[in-house]
Amino acid sequence: MFDGLTTTTGVLLVVSLLIAFGFEFVNGFHDTANAVATVIYTRSLRPWTAVILSGVCNFLGVFVGGLAVALSIIHLLPIELLVSSGVGLGLAMILSLLLAATLWNLGTWYFGLPSSSSHTMIGAILGVGLANSMLPGHEFGAGVNWAKVGDVGLALLLSPLIGFTLAALLLLAAKRLIRDPQLYRAPLGSRPPPPWIRGILIFTCTGVSFAHGSNDGQKGVGLVMLILMGIVPAGFAINLALAEPQMREASAAVVTIHDALGSAATAAPDVRAKLAEVEDELQSLKATLGSAARPEQVPADLRFAVRRDVLLIDSTLKKLDQSGALVLPKEQAERVKDARADLRELTDYAPNWVLFCVALSLGIGTMVGWKRIVVTVGEKIGKEHLTYAQGASAELVAMSTIGISAGLGLPVSTTHVLSSGVAGTMVAQRAGLQAATVLKIASAWVLTLPASMLLAGMLFLVFRAMLC
Repeated sequence: MFDGLTTTTGVLLVVSLLIAFGFEFVNGFHDTANAVATVIYTRSLRPWTAVILSGVCNFLGVFVGGLAVALSIIHLLPIELLVSSGVGLGLAMILSLLLAATLWNLGTWYFGLPSSSSHTMIGAILGVGLANSMLPGHEFGAGVNWAKVGDVGLALLLSPLIGFTLAALLLLAAKRLIRDPQLYRAPLGSRPPPPWIRGILIFTCTGVSFAHGSNDGQKGVGLVMLILMGIVPAGFAINLALAEPQMREASAAVVTIHDALGSAATAAPDVRAKLAEVEDELQSLKATLGSAARPEQVPADLRFAVRRDVLLIDSTLKKLDQSGALVLPKEQAERVKDARADLRELTDYAPNWVLFCVALSLGIGTMVGWKRIVVTVGEKIGKEHLTYAQGASAELVAMSTIGISAGLGLPVSTTHVLSSGVAGTMVAQRAGLQAATVLKIASAWVLTLPASMLLAGMLFLVFRAMLC
């Protein structure tokens, strides 16, 4: 996979991967600290026991989380950047994304502010897309997937509100249904909570950590794959580990889409022009894949072209389908949808070693530098000490919200969901909120998107001038 690398390309690859794994490392101690705050401040676990448990669960979460969130994040980028075969442009994109996100995360961590790595990464991606659209020959704002931006933005906007409201309601429901007074008192000294309460709190800490790995870990996986496909396209542009049956399905998908489009009902000239482009890309794919029984039989110098054609075909057909411009009989429309999924098997993948390295970076990061954020969540949101019921309510809501979002492919913020959940329980408990801390967290939430957009956009223009 790494055959034929020059010294310069090898150095660029190593530096890029180190920055990507560094981002996940920072993400670990920045975001996962939220997951352990409640078990530490309710005396359910000793700090290092909680942190190690959380790190292990984050590691495991990356492996079972799939790639839905990773693909949602990546597809925010302009398609021209995703299909660019120029190493310089791809590297400029990746370096600007990672450096902007890492710098903002480190800055907010230093001040103990629970800001969102998801929010930061999405802002950085938008900054790169908008900066690219400002270059000569582009229309400002064109190329950015605004529909996907809307979906992701709505998830990020609603998740803190969901965390606040549901955690408050859950605490109020617990007060009515569970009468044990120990549940609603702050811990006494270093004494651990009753065994059944402790079990719930440890379970929720484990669940939040696992869900965080399955959601946030995917972002790192997607970014590492962008690096590999951009710098070493012959080895990673398509899934060389794809089995022969899946390869046959991908080849058959080209024929299925080609035959279906031949009977598409459309009169609009612009739609016909787009379909003609898809036809050309299908013909190119048919010629390349037709003689290959396995992915590695595709000539090395054509593998990125295969990736480009697959992404362009899928993107064009998806846009035409969503706009209603592509009119097909119901059965044919379903076949085209299935065929698109079969084609994407060639490009939507990640090797196990990538999952392992991202998981390891996230897990180790969880065990380093966690204390600043933990202190903010545990001591500085409410005016009173966190009770057992408050910790369990906030964690249960966070675990459920993040886990469901990962399954739906929606990137949400562990930080925002959990810290807002803690705030919701403080309000429900009538413990009051520390206005200064809430204002700082809200300010970080508001400023993260524009700040990361501006930083990433500026870095992209600088790196593009240097590398392209």
